[in-house]
Amino acid sequence: MYEDIRSNKIKSGFIVFAFVFVITLIVYYICMAFDFGPFSIVFALTFSAISAFISYYNSDKIVLSMSKARPATHEEQQKLVNILEALVVSSGIGVTPKLYVIEDGQPNAFATGRDPEHSVICVTTGLLEKLDYYELEGVIGHELAHIANYDIRLSAIVTVMVGFVVMLSDIFTRSFFFSGRKSSNNDSNGNAILMLVGLIFLVLSPIFGKLMQLAISRRREFLADATSVKYTRNPDGLISALEKISADPDELEVANKSTAHMYFASPFRDNKIKKSSIWSTHPSLDERVNAIRNLK
Repeated sequence: MYEDIRSNKIKSGFIVFAFVFVITLIVYYICMAFDFGPFSIVFALTFSAISAFISYYNSDKIVLSMSKARPATHEEQQKLVNILEALVVSSGIGVTPKLYVIEDGQPNAFATGRDPEHSVICVTTGLLEKLDYYELEGVIGHELAHIANYDIRLSAIVTVMVGFVVMLSDIFTRSFFFSGRKSSNNDSNGNAILMLVGLIFLVLSPIFGKLMQLAISRRREFLADATSVKYTRNPDGLISALEKISADPDELEVANKSTAHMYFASPFRDNKIKKSSIWSTHPSLDERVNAIRNLK
């Protein structure tokens, strides 16, 4: 487990560095396209540094906002706290995560935050309504494992920073088409080069984003399942939760491709019934259930 925590911290640092580098390039070329002159690189570096700082320290708030999550009510929180108190002790993380809820019928959950001291567990109303005590315990144990392993930091950073890069690449490309229409013939060649760079960023950004999501490998889901069983000492509860969630027909409306990898199970119904592939963010149901049964 300690090796996984160390690996997650290294990967998080690498992603932050890559984010600053890519954002600096994008903003620099945008500035050059609009003739900002020698101040372009200074502005680009300042913008990327501020963006990285804000994204890192507010990644949990951004993810919760994207998911339309709200703080849990006293009644909802009490139901979860009864489970959390025992799991926090068995996990040894020493802090109780904040609790948030998404108004949606699909049973699902995710954890986010930059470290255990600033962690959040978010569940859907469908999870609270459709799962029994031991099934809910298995899911919460899984999310608590992500917190203890620092998976949440890597996951939140990937979601926010990669999404920001994709958004900027789109603005970048549009800006060159706009500036190209206003440019004179004398600098048309320069604009053509910048537009080509923008097009490359536009094409590669979604691929870059997908690869970064896959950095949060399916192995982490297996590890979180195994750790949940260690916390709860009840593999049957987690297996039952997996089977019930996978069979649920509801689609999670607030989920999107940038946040799908964060959830306990794929929030997209068509992905639940397929076998996992190299591009899957989650292992298949059979793979997870078999892995848990092998722990018995």
